[in-house]
Amino acid sequence: MMCGMGHMAKNSWVPSVTLRVGAEGVDVAALLLGTDGRVRGDADMVFDGQPAHPSGAVRHEPESLVLALNEVEAAVERIVIAGSADGGALTAVAPDGTAVASYTVAGTPDVTAVAFAEFFRESGGWKFAGIGQGYGSGLAGLVTAYGVEVAEEEPAVAGPVPLTGVTKMPGQARPEEGAPAPAEPVVTPVAAGPFPPADRPYELVGGWEFGPVFEPYTVEGLGNDVITVDERAGAGPVLVELAHEDGGYVGLFTLDRRNRDEIDYLFNTTVPDYRGSTVTPVPKGRPLRMRFDGKNRWVLRVKPVAAARRLEGTLSGYGPEALLYVGGGADLRIDFEGRPGDGGGYVGIESYGVGGRTGGGLPESDLLLNTTGALRQTVPVPRGPQLLLLRADGAWTVTVREIG
Repeated sequence: MMCGMGHMAKNSWVPSVTLRVGAEGVDVAALLLGTDGRVRGDADMVFDGQPAHPSGAVRHEPESLVLALNEVEAAVERIVIAGSADGGALTAVAPDGTAVASYTVAGTPDVTAVAFAEFFRESGGWKFAGIGQGYGSGLAGLVTAYGVEVAEEEPAVAGPVPLTGVTKMPGQARPEEGAPAPAEPVVTPVAAGPFPPADRPYELVGGWEFGPVFEPYTVEGLGNDVITVDERAGAGPVLVELAHEDGGYVGLFTLDRRNRDEIDYLFNTTVPDYRGSTVTPVPKGRPLRMRFDGKNRWVLRVKPVAAARRLEGTLSGYGPEALLYVGGGADLRIDFEGRPGDGGGYVGIESYGVGGRTGGGLPESDLLLNTTGALRQTVPVPRGPQLLLLRADGAWTVTVREIG
């Protein structure tokens, strides 16, 4: 059982420095989460029994955590602060003693553990937001919600539990030299994460010149709207990310010179808790304008194409996504869960060879996958650099294996 316990705080910026985070009388723990909202391995939980993350960016001390936000690995997008549910005020304090964020949770009799708040990346910095999510099943139930597998015979203890049963993403653990290769894991695609999703940090791909480089543009809204991206983007292809809360129809259309919808839409779906990214050109001589159609809260980000996720190892997602592949020829396995509710839905992958290109529209594509319904299938990917536009009406996982 889980339930809400706090007053939802507005997202607020915090400085990217070393913060001390704690709640009086509560032994807090930190969960470092990747792009899928889950821990990557047992080292991604920091608590009394495991007091330091291997990166050194997060440490546990008596009744507090030390978070060096400027040293957190780029693969970590969120840091959730959890602890016992006796209630209290969680506070983050800067090195000069200034309290930069706080969130108060009231304890309830039926709840024994709580996710207090989280730090998450946004446009190159960090934000803080209250969660206040209580769990009647204790810390064992709480950490399970973030990807930890706790053996059934282990009791739900009052303190953080050892992560002996964590599910690790394929490719992270290296076998000892001479040891037999482990069996291929069964990967279960994950559902959408919280709203708004954390903004991923990115680094420019070496030698990548496809599309302009600029400061990301972010806008949030509620219901139907028209978005005009300011002049920062310049002409050329850009990455567009969209998230929409809850269910209902979601549509995003670029507008032409006559202020009418372009023929091709960017997003057009009824998938609940929608998350998506794609690539579209900014027209020459005028700003990029888009019409959003949806009834709930949404957030839209426009970034350089180089900000798209790198296709390396295994990735999980929910909804359409633009991916960058810069390796050699490879085989790409995709596990598609199907549309929520009925297991149907569309899934497709288009590959665009963008090597040597700097702008303009997208080149001709190779259609790697084009089907409907849940599946597990492997398709060949040409040598990079490639821009892959994956379209999916639900959760998916892809694993890339270079062929040499």
